[in-house]
Amino acid sequence: MNAPQNRRGFLRTGTALIALPVLESLGFRRFASAAPAPVAAARPKRMVFLGFGWGVTEQSWFPDVAQKGAGYTLPSGLAPLARHKSDFTIVQGLVNKDVSGGHTGSTFWLTGANEFGAPGQSFHNTISADQIAADSLGKATRFDSLVLDCGAAANASGHGQGLSLSWDARGKPMSGPKTPVEAFHRLFAQETTPIEVQKTMLRQRRSVLDNARESARELQRQLGKTDNAKLDEYFQSIRDIETRLSRDERWLGAPRPAPGLPEPKPSLAGYEEIALMYDIMIAALRTDSTRVLSYRQPVSTLLTSLDVRIDAHTMSHYLGKGPEYLEASEKRDRAQSELLAGLLDKLKSTQEPDGSSLFDHTTVVYGSNIRTGHTLDSCPTLLAGRGAGLRLGQNLVVAKDTPLCNAWLTLLRGSGVAVERHGDSTGVIPHLLA
Repeated sequence: MNAPQNRRGFLRTGTALIALPVLESLGFRRFASAAPAPVAAARPKRMVFLGFGWGVTEQSWFPDVAQKGAGYTLPSGLAPLARHKSDFTIVQGLVNKDVSGGHTGSTFWLTGANEFGAPGQSFHNTISADQIAADSLGKATRFDSLVLDCGAAANASGHGQGLSLSWDARGKPMSGPKTPVEAFHRLFAQETTPIEVQKTMLRQRRSVLDNARESARELQRQLGKTDNAKLDEYFQSIRDIETRLSRDERWLGAPRPAPGLPEPKPSLAGYEEIALMYDIMIAALRTDSTRVLSYRQPVSTLLTSLDVRIDAHTMSHYLGKGPEYLEASEKRDRAQSELLAGLLDKLKSTQEPDGSSLFDHTTVVYGSNIRTGHTLDSCPTLLAGRGAGLRLGQNLVVAKDTPLCNAWLTLLRGSGVAVERHGDSTGVIPHLLA
């Protein structure tokens, strides 16, 4: 035991070398410093946008504006989130200045667009924040983004025109799965069509696109300025389809990952539906199927599942009505906070390959375009997750008329998305950054 140790002799026992730590007394100090350990690759950034209609209960959801910073009292509407209080920030005072209708809902929530901003058009929208993120963060995944919806419940849930939460570069609404069953199959159902048949189908689709493009170019020479502008949109839609076909080709033959949860039962609605959609989101992020998700979640069916018999729209106008309307609104807030708390629990407990958690690399946006009733002057905004380098655990009250898009710009840049501006943004929110 007292014999001097010989480094060369020690290295002969290769199996022992793997099991033992690096011991400086055996001459490993110089060896270790000459060959530093490789640095682990940075984990990808993710972004999740959760939108709900009809706003919140003003008196019991927003913290006291006088209690700024970390020492604020958590209001009862957010009480189920108490265990996460240091890991999310409430931002008060954000507005979508060009949104004037109390029923426009989530249509412009992520875009900040002026509905009448295009001359000669009765409706106009622009790209949403999640799709800007998808263009940057979604290049390496099977799905650049996943757009989740609540189907027929959209209008009754305060989502405006009932189109979408997500809008593409042309300002067109994007569709997506409307139930947990649809979302599950979109992400995890294995392809049963033979590879050669899939290749043939892709070639046929490309051929159709080529023919359509050539026919449109021949027509273009005969059109006036207005019609040519419409044709430009047509060409952009063809390019969008080509992009999706290229992605399908890259993933051709690659098996879908195991979801780690059973296939959902059909006909779920309200509370259970939202909870299962959140579980599917976690599975999508954990398997790196996508890095950007948006979910336009239901409110009307949530109320039904909570045994609330007041319809969602009437409930949102609880001011001046009987106490049962206020009680229904507060019950909705608490249920939504419970569901969000469960999602944050799972983000924190889902481990990444480097030992960190999904929460460490994900930004969660949770809010509504309406404060309450038809009031639009302070969009409820809760931001969680460490993916964008945010200053968490705060009650942040911004200056009057601060654009909601300033928050989206801050999150996008913090997540590594190179974007100069978004919607009607005027700059980032400095106090939101760590």
